Amino acid sequence: MEHMWAPWRMAYIAGDEEKTEGCIFCVFPQKEDDRRYLIVYRSKHCFVILNKFPYNNGHIMVVPYRHTHDLLELTSPEQQDCQQTINRAIRALRGVYKPDAINLGMNMGRAAGAGIDAHIHYHLVPRWNGDTNFMPVIAGTKVISESLEQSWKLLSDAMREMD
Repeated sequence: MEHMWAPWRMAYIAGDEEKTEGCIFCVFPQKEDDRRYLIVYRSKHCFVILNKFPYNNGHIMVVPYRHTHDLLELTSPEQQDCQQTINRAIRALRGVYKPDAINLGMNMGRAAGAGIDAHIHYHLVPRWNGDTNFMPVIAGTKVISESLEQSWKLLSDAMREMD
C-alpha cells in the first residue's frame, strides 16, 4: 500500500488551525504579510487569496474588502473591480495551471453552503478532465499535489506580471 502525506490537512481535520479573532477576510488584508496570509493579489476594492483548504490546486477566492454578507450591498465600483479581478484571476489560473475548465461561484448564506457566510467571496477552482479520481469516492480524501507556498508563488507572480 502506498501512502500519501499531507500533514497540513491535519490542522483542518482536528480543528486545530490557528484561530483568528474576527473575520479572516477583514483581518488578513490588514496584516500586510501577503505570503503568510496567502493573499496573491490586491486591487482597489478586493483581493485574491488562496483557499487554505482547497478543492484543487490553485483554488482561490476573490474577496471584497468591505465586510458584507450580501452581494447587492456592494457599490457599482466595488462590483466592477471584483469582476475585473475575477477576469485577471482566470487569466492567471489558465496561464499557471492550464485547466480544462474553472468553477466560479459564490455561496451567499450558510444554507447555500458558505463556510464564512458573513463576508461574501467568489471561489475559482481549476478543473481538469478526469480530475475526479477514486480517492474522494473510495477513501473520502482529496489529493492536493502542490503546497500552498508553491501555489502562492506561482499565482502571485502571474497576477503581478499582468500589470
